[in-house]
Amino acid sequence: MYGCPREICHAHPLQRHAYRNPETPEMSIPPGDLPGAAFLQCTATGERLPSERLIGLSPAGKPLFARYDLAALGGRFTPRAVAGREPTLWRYAEVLPVRDRACRVSLGEGFTPLVESPRLARTLKVGRLWVKDEGQNPTGSFKDRGLCMAVSRALELGARGLAIPSAGNAAGAAAAYGAAAGLPVHVVVPADTPVPILAEIRALGAEVRLLDGLIGDCGAVVRRRCDEDGWWDLSTLKEPYRVEGKKTMGYELFEQLGGRLPDAIVYPTGGGTGLIGMWKAFAEMEALGWIERKRPRMFSVQAAGCAPVVHAWERGWEEAGVWKKAATYAAGLRVPGAVGDFLILRALRESGGGAVAVADGEMEEWVRGMGAATGIFVAPEGGATAAAVPRLRELGLVGAADEVVLFNTGSGLKYVGMEPLG
Repeated sequence: MYGCPREICHAHPLQRHAYRNPETPEMSIPPGDLPGAAFLQCTATGERLPSERLIGLSPAGKPLFARYDLAALGGRFTPRAVAGREPTLWRYAEVLPVRDRACRVSLGEGFTPLVESPRLARTLKVGRLWVKDEGQNPTGSFKDRGLCMAVSRALELGARGLAIPSAGNAAGAAAAYGAAAGLPVHVVVPADTPVPILAEIRALGAEVRLLDGLIGDCGAVVRRRCDEDGWWDLSTLKEPYRVEGKKTMGYELFEQLGGRLPDAIVYPTGGGTGLIGMWKAFAEMEALGWIERKRPRMFSVQAAGCAPVVHAWERGWEEAGVWKKAATYAAGLRVPGAVGDFLILRALRESGGGAVAVADGEMEEWVRGMGAATGIFVAPEGGATAAAVPRLRELGLVGAADEVVLFNTGSGLKYVGMEPLG
C-alpha cells in the first residue's frame, strides 16, 4: 500500500474520514482502505496491466481503463448505499481508483446541479430538457472531476511533480488540485488562452508556459519535459485516472433523475474524456445491476472550425485523425486530435447517437439563449449543446418526446472578453 506524505495528510484532516450520516449509518462508506482498481486494461487490445504503479498509455500506445471487481461490489455498492453520502464525486468511492483515503485531494467537486428548463425544452422542441451545470465545480469547469482523481492517484503512487498541456480549464484544475496536494504543477497552454483562466493558473501557484500553437504543440513540450525532468504527465487519456473522475457524471445523472437515465445526452467534445467516461460508467452500472441494458443516446458536439469527430462519424471511420487549422473561440473544443477518438466514436455508434458541428456564432447566440431561459451563464461549449439540438431534430436523431440532458462544461465567466470566430 502506498502511503501519502505526512504533511499532506495533516493538511487535509477532513479527507481522512468517511462521511457518515447519523440517520443512516448503514449507508456510510465502509471503513478501512478501499479496494481500488483490480487491474488496468488496454482499451484497444484488452491487455491487462497492474494498477499499483504510475503508468501512462498501454504498450500499444492506447488509453488504459481502470477495471474493478464489480461482481464483489454488486451486493453492497447500490443506489441505496450511496444515498446518504457526501455530495461530491467521492460518494462513488468503491468504483474509484484511490485506495488510501488520506490521498483523496478534494475541493468539493462533483454532484453539480441538474437544472430542468421547460422553457428551453419548448424552444428546442423536445419533451423534457435538463442542463447539467458543471460550471459550479470548484474552479468553474468539469475539468475538476478528472484532475481531482488524476492528482489524487498520482500522489498515492508517488509522483513528485505534475505537468499538463491544456486549452485552458484543465490547467486551472491541475493547478488547484496540485496546490491542494502540495505537488508542483507545470502547465503549457496556447498564448491566446482566456485571460481569466491564465490569472487563475498563476494565482494557484503553477508554473505557466505560453506557446504560440495549439494543444497538440503544448503536448509535445510537456512530453519532452516529463522525459527530461521526471514530471508526471496528466494529459487527457494519457494516464488512466482522469476518465475515472469524469465518469462520475454518469452515476450522478442516474441519482439526480431519481433512478433513471435520459433518452439523450448532448456533450461538447474536445478530448472527449467526459463522454467516454459516462459510457464507461453506464457499462459499470449495468454490471452492478443499477440499470438495464438500455442506455442514453450519446451525441458529440464540436465547433465547425475544429470537428474531427464529426468528420469521422459522418464517414463511418473508426478513428478521427487530426484536424488541420483548428479555429474556434470555445477553447475546450479546439482539440485537433484526440488520443481517445476511437472510444468516442465507439460510444456514439453503440448508443445509436451521433455527432454534429456548430459555428461559433451559433454558440454565442445560444449562450445568451440558455442564459435567458435558465439563469445559467454557460461557457461557449455549453452554448454549443443547445445549438446542436435543432440540427439533431432535423436529422431525426432526437425526437419531440425525448428527455434530453445538455452538459454545460464550464462557467461563462471564464470566457469574458473572448470573441467568437466567424
